[in-house]
Amino acid sequence: MQIIIFWAAAFMSVITFAVHTFIGGPRVALPLLADTELPKASKWLNYYCWHITTIFTFAMGGAYAYVALHPDRPELVVFLTSVTGALSILSAAVALKGNINPFRFPSTSLFAVVSLLGLLGLLTK
Repeated sequence: MQIIIFWAAAFMSVITFAVHTFIGGPRVALPLLADTELPKASKWLNYYCWHITTIFTFAMGGAYAYVALHPDRPELVVFLTSVTGALSILSAAVALKGNINPFRFPSTSLFAVVSLLGLLGLLTK
């Protein structure tokens, strides 16, 4: 059962990467680059942060798949579960600060699902 849950976390990580890249890119990154009012440094630092997320979401899919293949190495899942849980909370907090429903940010729910799957995998033997 544990291996199936880690594969589910890997699959959800790939979904998170795809949503971020192929849905978020046109809706978030392209308008950011088109903006002419932001200070130059702020604009490009935000774009850099966008790509940090791209790299992280891609890598987390591979990392969960690695642990599914090597379930005796749960340290990586502990790290990923903690980080994705924190990122889900951060997403919700940022949305609330902007008076936006936290579930309008896909990162809130997608990172939460990945984190919960990781936690479930750690608790299941």
